[in-house]
Amino acid sequence: MKWIDYATPHSVREAVDLLGEAGGSARIMAGGTDLLVALRAGVYDDTDLVVDGKNIPELNEITYDPVNGLTLGAAVPCYRIYGNQAVASAYPALIDSASIIGGKQIQGRASLGGNLCNATPSGDSIPAMIALNGTANIAGPNGNRQVAIEDFCTGVRQNALGSDEILVSLSFPAPVANSGANYIRFTPRNEMDIAVAGAGVSVVLDNGNIKEARVALSAVAPTPLFVKEAGDAIAGKPANDETIAIASGIARDAARPITDMRGTVEFRQHLCEVLTRRALNTAIARAKESN
Repeated sequence: MKWIDYATPHSVREAVDLLGEAGGSARIMAGGTDLLVALRAGVYDDTDLVVDGKNIPELNEITYDPVNGLTLGAAVPCYRIYGNQAVASAYPALIDSASIIGGKQIQGRASLGGNLCNATPSGDSIPAMIALNGTANIAGPNGNRQVAIEDFCTGVRQNALGSDEILVSLSFPAPVANSGANYIRFTPRNEMDIAVAGAGVSVVLDNGNIKEARVALSAVAPTPLFVKEAGDAIAGKPANDETIAIASGIARDAARPITDMRGTVEFRQHLCEVLTRRALNTAIARAKESN
């Protein structure tokens, strides 16, 4: 393994400066559970510097209130998310994701920000964050900018960050009345802890009808997939089996999977329909319980 320098900045500005000076040969580490494995495997053989974000306050904060919503630092580990009772109550779909990323040891380091930046199609946290209409808050040498999470992953292990930019935090709007969300996946757990397919959804109900909905899929396209048409198709319709079947069918047809050791194209398409249906049923149940 080649020599790689390691830096521990204590501010966003310091981290951005380090990234700029590295000229594209540096990588940010949130928890390291993906990055260190990739470096060891030679995936990022152009890396000369690892910049650790664990000492930057903004990357490690959790801020929530019922009016302004939730801000999660990009390096906040999973255990702090599901261990925060206010966050767990307001955003159960995030807990669905954070509680299944690896085992307990991994959850002590892994973060939703790191999972997003890793940009693998099977990233478990990403569909839920898309369904919750999350925003990525980015800092760079020219200031700050925001990117909708559904637009953040641009390809397999590719994302919207410039080489001199850092993901600072993730923001989510406050949950509204009569809303619910869920993430569910299928994985051959005895063999590997990687989703064959996953579905993240959110709904808002209004007098028994679906006022609005968002559907996102994992592991069935080159990037996590926001299926906007599935949510649009059921807006204004009754929250019943027939309506859920419409969205599930659209999700199935939107999937663009491949055949690999975890499953065939046909199996993954079938899973998209099944998982979307189950996730919508759970999200609707949660929305009704939120009254």
